[in-house]
Amino acid sequence: MFTEVSPRGGRLVLQQKGPDGYSAFLPNPLPPNPPLLIDDEMSRLMELANRALGRLDGCTYTLPNPDLFLYMYVRKEAVLSSQIEGTQASLDDLLAFEGEIDGKSSSDDINEVSNYVDAMNYGLEWLRELPLSLRLIKEIHARLMSGIRGGHKSPGEFRTTQNWIGGTRPGNAAFVPPLANELLSCLGELEKFLHDETVPPLLKAGLAHAQFETIHPFLDGNGRMGRLLIAFILCHDQVLEKPLLYLSLFFKKHRQEYYERLNAVRKDGDWEGWIKYYLQGVYEISKQATDAAKAIMDLMAVDRQKLTGLGKAAPTAMALLNLLYRRPYVSIAIVARELGISSPAAGKAVNNLAALSILKEVSGKKKRPDFSP
Repeated sequence: MFTEVSPRGGRLVLQQKGPDGYSAFLPNPLPPNPPLLIDDEMSRLMELANRALGRLDGCTYTLPNPDLFLYMYVRKEAVLSSQIEGTQASLDDLLAFEGEIDGKSSSDDINEVSNYVDAMNYGLEWLRELPLSLRLIKEIHARLMSGIRGGHKSPGEFRTTQNWIGGTRPGNAAFVPPLANELLSCLGELEKFLHDETVPPLLKAGLAHAQFETIHPFLDGNGRMGRLLIAFILCHDQVLEKPLLYLSLFFKKHRQEYYERLNAVRKDGDWEGWIKYYLQGVYEISKQATDAAKAIMDLMAVDRQKLTGLGKAAPTAMALLNLLYRRPYVSIAIVARELGISSPAAGKAVNNLAALSILKEVSGKKKRPDFSP
């Protein structure tokens, strides 16, 4: 833990001296004071990020079914965000579990990722009707942490005790967030900032994420909740029609710099360095997501073209293809149930897609095999 900080970032509050003594960091309210210095580099990054976000948002209107793309994209984000916290579950694990594939039982890792998906969807649903508030953040956190590791640490409730990052106690920690008795004041200022319409939403999301991670209001799950906050702000402030921007991949790829930038905000008041890092992430991930959406459109067109030669079997095959976009792991029984057709008809549809190399058998079972693209 640093022993001196810039007045721009906040101040250290000494708890006690001696071997068990420590200082907690109390951040200044947002926005930064003095205001952000928007130099040529930051202006360039803001322009790149805004353009890339605009193209990504445009996918909402050009994709044949943006909700299908979003369905899978949300799950990829859930896996990456959970992996940052040490979860080992993969996207295949989650999809197989959701697809009720034999042998893919629930586990702590899968439950953590599944909770992330549930919390994200819950938050986005409520944001259509309610403003982003501390109350909603607590409700989302409760769903995020329910029944998983860390679920005993007061899910959905702001902490009433001291937490810390790194080390075995506050005295040897890498960072000590605000004292519990300062927490509601810090969060109240953050909530006020979330509703400040004079701050551009893209900057607001980046500033709020860093501030949330510094406040660390929960005993567990702060990282996941803070990453969700970025998407929630951008959707709430109507920068994005759909929640298509998630930065976990960028934060994971540049993890060391992520922590260094956050600590530079706290120690040196270097908000500019953090925002430039964040804007670079917005640009890169927006571009990657747009490219992925275009690739999906191309693949969908190719697969649909393959089905045109099936004659009378084409409508059922097309229905199965559409099912695969939201449920990549299926069995004949699942296809029959989801499409409302007989098992022989489902088996024929599966075999037709397998013959066209759209589906393949993945379970290795002779009886009741499972299939995936």
